Amino acid sequence: MAKRKMEWAASGTHLRGMPRRVVFMAVGAFAKAVANLLNTTTVHNADTLLRLVRHRPPGVPLLTVSNHMSTLDDPVMWGFKGFPTMDARMARWVLAAEDICFKNAVLSYIFRLGKCVPITRGAGIYQEHMNEALERLSDGEWLHTFPEGKVSQEDGPIRRLKWGTASLINRAPVTPIVLPIVHHGLQEVMPENYFHGRRPLLPLCNKRINIVVGEPIEFNLPKMREMAITTSRDFSLPTLGWPSASPCGLDEAAQRSLYNAISDRIQAVMESLRIFGKKILMP
Repeated sequence: MAKRKMEWAASGTHLRGMPRRVVFMAVGAFAKAVANLLNTTTVHNADTLLRLVRHRPPGVPLLTVSNHMSTLDDPVMWGFKGFPTMDARMARWVLAAEDICFKNAVLSYIFRLGKCVPITRGAGIYQEHMNEALERLSDGEWLHTFPEGKVSQEDGPIRRLKWGTASLINRAPVTPIVLPIVHHGLQEVMPENYFHGRRPLLPLCNKRINIVVGEPIEFNLPKMREMAITTSRDFSLPTLGWPSASPCGLDEAAQRSLYNAISDRIQAVMESLRIFGKKILMP
């Protein structure tokens, strides 16, 4: 089993939580400045997000999903007015690309303090750090994912989602509240191809950031699992050696069918939010 990278630094008890609080104070202040001082941020339906972050039932995890338009999406999308961005106790856990955020020991330590879970792109949905993310959901925590899997700054439809998020929804002991979020404008704050194919050294200013928070997506998982078993009988894809997904015990073909159905549902809701966001942005 692969070893989890610097997991001890992600613990809330590490040095009595002081380094984590310092990181969230600093990063939170940065997010607030970029979102509200340097740029203009508007949020539709922010109350739903705030309510679920602060007051969801005990033991029930929250899983937020969003499109991925820049390397600054997290933390800046949480920097809007009224959000407890600098409160480490309420802050999200987030899946973060290992090749970007965990390049060396210093970055790994800082991102671990920031409640980031490293994900190795291409290593599959059953890699060890996905089990760590599952544990955070099992603890009733808030986890954020970018299910598209990578940054895309094209002004187009939500791309086909990776299956990692769907697998977490299925495997969590308590089904999480799944809240979709779609944003626009951060691709202008941190463009990928600003100067000779590089990002700017600092966030750009005088841009408009628009965030649309949806309503929780409900999944009838028992029914979806039954449907997956039925539809998977027609699958003839080569196997990848996936384990049976406890507690439901689906074989690999049924898991693929289920994860595809869950992902399609999330993608459709996110696309409707994207279209709604474009309408409210129109002059």
